[in-house]
Amino acid sequence: MSPLASGPQGPHTLRPLLDTVLDALEKGADTRRGPLPAGGPAQVAARLREALGDPLPDDGDGQALYSLVHAFAAGAADPADPLCTAHLHCPPLAVAAAADLAASVLNPSLDSWDQAPAASELEALVTRALADEVYPPTTHTPLTRTPTATTPDALVTTGGTESNQLALLLAREKQGNVQLVQAAGAHHSLHRAAWLLGLPEPVTVPAPAGTMDPAALDQALTALPGPPGGILVAATAGTTDAGLIDPLPEIATLCEAHGTRLHVDAAYGGGLLFSDRHRPKLDGLARADTVTLDLHKLGWQPVAAGLLAVRDRDDLTALAHRADYLNAADDTETGLPDLLGRSLRTTRRPDVLKIAVTLRTLGRRGLGTLVDQVCAHAGDLADLIDRHPCFELYDRPTISTVLFRPTHATDDTVAAVRRRLLTEGRAVLGRARADDRLWFKATLLNPHTGPGDLAALLRLVEGHTAR
Repeated sequence: MSPLASGPQGPHTLRPLLDTVLDALEKGADTRRGPLPAGGPAQVAARLREALGDPLPDDGDGQALYSLVHAFAAGAADPADPLCTAHLHCPPLAVAAAADLAASVLNPSLDSWDQAPAASELEALVTRALADEVYPPTTHTPLTRTPTATTPDALVTTGGTESNQLALLLAREKQGNVQLVQAAGAHHSLHRAAWLLGLPEPVTVPAPAGTMDPAALDQALTALPGPPGGILVAATAGTTDAGLIDPLPEIATLCEAHGTRLHVDAAYGGGLLFSDRHRPKLDGLARADTVTLDLHKLGWQPVAAGLLAVRDRDDLTALAHRADYLNAADDTETGLPDLLGRSLRTTRRPDVLKIAVTLRTLGRRGLGTLVDQVCAHAGDLADLIDRHPCFELYDRPTISTVLFRPTHATDDTVAAVRRRLLTEGRAVLGRARADDRLWFKATLLNPHTGPGDLAALLRLVEGHTAR
C-alpha cells in the first residue's frame, strides 16, 4: 500500500522523501543556472515533456518524485534570483514554506470545525489581529455610518482577485446594484468582478499621473445618479505597473461627502503596514470599508496568502450559508464554529498556518525590516539608473517597483530586449506602459539583493540594447 503523509508513521515516511525533494531542487537549480530556464517556451516545454513521459502510465515509476521535481525546478522562474524582478512574485520565507508542509500533511479543510479544529481557531485569531493592523482601534468612523463602534474582521482568500471580488459582492449585498468607480490604473480583477457579479460597466476616473485624480473623482461622483443602488469607489495602494498609491485621505473624504462606500486594493502596498518608516504612505487606509491584502507579495508567503479586511464584521453576514452536513443549526447553537460564512469556497486549505508562523517568528519589526530593505533596494536601483547616461528613469519608486528604459530606445526595442533576456534565461524583467511609452519594470521583492546584483541587471540590459 502507498504510505500516507499523516498518521503516526507520517513523519517517518516523509523524511527520506523530503531528502529526495531537496536534492532534486538543488540539482534542478544547478541545471537551470539562472533566474529562468534558457531556450524560450518551445525548448522548455520539450524538456519538460521528455522528463514527464506518459502522464498516466499503466505501471508506476518509483523515481518519479526525483525526476519530476528536478525537471520542475530546472524549468522554473526562481523568485529568489536577484535578476528575477518582473512581477509581484516574492521568494517565500523558508519558515513559511516549512509551515506550509505541515498544512499539506495534516490537510485540514476549513469548511467545518470537525475537519479543522485547531486551524479554525488559529484563523479566527490571526485574521482579527491583521484586521486590527488595518483598522486600529482609534480609526476614524466614516460619515456614511452611524457613529457607533464597529468591530473589524478579515477573511483569508487566495489573493487579490478573490478579495476584490468579495469586496464588490459585499457592497452589492449591502447597497443593491452597486456602481463601481475606479481609476484608469486599477487592477483588472475589479473590472472582471463587476462583470462576474452582473454589475454595470465600471466608471473609470482619469489617472494622469498614474494615480486617481480626486477632482475627477468628485466630478464623477457628482454626475452619477442617486438610488436605486449605491456607489463603490475602488482606490489602489500599490498599482501593478508602477507601485503607485492613490491619494487615500482625499479619496476617503470625497467618499464620505458623497455617501459612498470605499474599497482599497492594497494587495501590493498593504505590506507597508509592517514598516514604521513606510506605514504613513497608507494614511487613509483605515477609512475604507474593505481592504485587499496579499501576504504572498510584501509578506514573503508561498502562494496563496490573501486577505480581505472589513471595517464592520456585520457586512460578512451576506456570506452566511447553511449546509446541514457542515453547519447544522443545532451544532452551531451548541458552540461548534460555523465556517461556511468565512468564504465563498467550501474546501479551503489552512493557509493561515504559514502566515501565523511567519508573524510569530519575525514579529512586526522583522517583517518591517524586510519591507524597508526591498524599498531601499528600489531606491538604490533608481539612483543607479538616474546616474547612468544610457538609461532614463520614469520616477522615484513609491514602494519597490522601478520603471526605466534605454535612452532614445523605441518601444519595439524595449519589448525585444525583454524577450531576448527571457529567452536566454539571463534576466526576468517586466513591462509597463506609462506616459504612452513602454518601460522595463523591475519589482524588487528579494531582501537579499545586493548592489552588485542591481548593477549586473543594468549591464545585462545595456549589453542587449543596440546603439
